[in-house]
Amino acid sequence: MNEDQLIECIPNFSEGRDQAVIDSIAFSIESVPGVKILHIDMGFDAHRTVITYAGNPEACKEAAYRSICTARELIDMRKHHGAHPRIGAIDVFPFVPLQHITMQETIDITHTLGRRIGAELQMPVYMYNESAKRSYRKNLADIRTGEYEGLADKLNSPEGQPDFGPNLMNEKSGAIILGARKILVAFNINLKTEDIRIAKKIANRLREKKGGLKAVRAIGWYMPEYKCVQVSTNLVDIDVTPLHQVFEACKMIAHELNVEVNGSELVGLIPLRCLIEAAEFYSSEKIEDETSKINIAAVYLGLNAVKVFDSKSQIIEFALNK
Repeated sequence: MNEDQLIECIPNFSEGRDQAVIDSIAFSIESVPGVKILHIDMGFDAHRTVITYAGNPEACKEAAYRSICTARELIDMRKHHGAHPRIGAIDVFPFVPLQHITMQETIDITHTLGRRIGAELQMPVYMYNESAKRSYRKNLADIRTGEYEGLADKLNSPEGQPDFGPNLMNEKSGAIILGARKILVAFNINLKTEDIRIAKKIANRLREKKGGLKAVRAIGWYMPEYKCVQVSTNLVDIDVTPLHQVFEACKMIAHELNVEVNGSELVGLIPLRCLIEAAEFYSSEKIEDETSKINIAAVYLGLNAVKVFDSKSQIIEFALNK
């Protein structure tokens, strides 16, 4: 794909077990000319699917609306339970400017879309990150506090009024969080234990909000599918805190708690430079070959520990050119 203006969208849907539902959502995205699905990551235990697609701005906006309509119809939050925090059937829908488009232009697109969702679908819409209309809504986790179960109370409070749409509880679909942001890396680190308390202790020390690593969000959870706990992190600014620094910090804290790290897992896509930087950090030799660097990073980070890491589909630059 080589469009003039290029946006990446990474919607998170609260369904990770029903393939037919995800196929329907993916079909609604692909029904729009000018967009391409780059990756689909279904998580059974998280009960969540992350779909990554890219295209020209107008096409991405229309694909977003259609996928939200489909998810709203097929996902029932009254029956949803999973490891990952969520506020609705379409939990969060980020727009990332990739090429020849400014952040402000991307923000304007999300505001237009949010207004349409609120008016036509009658769903509460919260704008976050760069699109936030209120300063206390910059942080995704702050908006998601209380999750779906606490949404009705949130909508009845002055601080919880949506930016678009009604302040009425939609029991089936919940609310949607929408906004423009920088590239984010979702990176989960596996621990050789099933004790969720240890994962939560490590996450608490890693996260920026508790004085840990800057631009890092982290939670601890148990993943029955992998028979281990994970420290699940979001790297919201890879220029500030790179991937390998988070992995090494997690290893150090785990060692203090007498637990070993067993590799890691990427959710969705990652920029090539993250792996190149990791390879250069871990390797003492001067290596020029790009493929070798990717392989070195994958080995040191243990990216194949719990599921297969596919560089062709999980590195953004490669996925765009497939």
